[in-house]
Amino acid sequence: MSLATLMDSTAVPIIILALLVLAVVLQGLVIWSIKRHKDPDLHIECDAPIDKLTASLAGLTLATAIDGNTVEIHQNGAYFDVLIDEIGRAKHTVHFETFLWKEGVLEHRLANVLSKQARAGVKVRVMVDATGSSKMGKAAERQMKDAGCKVIKYHHRHIQNIGVMNERDHRKLVVIDGRVAFVGGHCIVDTWLGDAEDKSHVADLSVRLTGPIVNVVQSAFSENWAGETGELFLGASVFPDPQRTGDVTIHAAYVKPENSAPAVKILHHTAICLARERIWIQNPYFIPEPDAIDAFGAAVKRGVDVRVMMPSTGGSDNPMVQHAGHRNFEKLLRCGVRLFEYPHTLLHQKVMTVDGAWSAIGSTNFDDRSFETNDEISLGISDRATAQQLDAIFEKYVSRCNEIKLDAWSKRGLGHRLIDNMYYLLNEML
Repeated sequence: MSLATLMDSTAVPIIILALLVLAVVLQGLVIWSIKRHKDPDLHIECDAPIDKLTASLAGLTLATAIDGNTVEIHQNGAYFDVLIDEIGRAKHTVHFETFLWKEGVLEHRLANVLSKQARAGVKVRVMVDATGSSKMGKAAERQMKDAGCKVIKYHHRHIQNIGVMNERDHRKLVVIDGRVAFVGGHCIVDTWLGDAEDKSHVADLSVRLTGPIVNVVQSAFSENWAGETGELFLGASVFPDPQRTGDVTIHAAYVKPENSAPAVKILHHTAICLARERIWIQNPYFIPEPDAIDAFGAAVKRGVDVRVMMPSTGGSDNPMVQHAGHRNFEKLLRCGVRLFEYPHTLLHQKVMTVDGAWSAIGSTNFDDRSFETNDEISLGISDRATAQQLDAIFEKYVSRCNEIKLDAWSKRGLGHRLIDNMYYLLNEML
């Protein structure tokens, strides 16, 4: 065989391989361009206080502010006692949606009560994220299905989901008989039991809701349920006629319109821009984008007391996220933002209070993944009593935090800086 013939014979597979690689790259770019959400730099000018702008906040997030509700805050493992008791009293339907579900004692308790209700004729629908529930116990899953529960996994690994595999269902919500709802940060993992007393017990909070807002939370559940199953549920057992149960005004941000920023991002950014007295944030994964950092800085210049509390790398379940957040600490500190790290356990509550009058509570982390990619839900609550309770929780934990000071932080070692910057490159994926 001549040299020219040999070169020709080896060149053909190389060219084919190069074309295949190019096709894969182009396909990836097409998928990215289709699925990405627009990420405009948000800005707002308004002199009115936030408690006078509930209707505007709701409208900007494609929602409606609804009056006549009650809100109860439940912390740490005690939340599950309330939740399981409520599920046990269901008459018609239980709709359960969560991200993280792992085999254990808590799973056993929930599987038992859900199975018991399904056998009693209650329609039980359970939606878990396929990635977050990868460690769900097979026995518990089979028990629930055998009892009549419908158990669905969101965006399971399949070729048909290749374009949306990065989009996870991070919501944590429960709706019972269309009359009671729970929204918050609690996951179905045994570390969420207890009272945040050590590194093996997570600190978190969720709210129990009654009133017309429950219909909205039901709508959020139906969005992904219909998308995965095609099932549409109707009637008074799921969407009863709204009845006032209290005086709290609430709206829910959860939609992700294709031609705008997701509602949860607009909600949090707008609230920061409206603050006149203080912004207190409790969030486990705090990696603000540049426009959010600028908004925090502008708030401080207006005289706003801005404080952020998060777990330390030692307290977090994902130290990479904390390191990615560290990358912008110095800029935040120079803007006048006060930063506190809790070293004792994972602080998982996702809360922001503004001016002691308004609160955001839900599943949303303060990072790109929650603001741009995941399916989330955050409640905007206009109620001073709720804000005061959440501020008291902030004060309880912050008393045991380490405050980050600019002088010491600016002198941290080169190795720490390199790790921070390395993980920040992955911040949209963490």
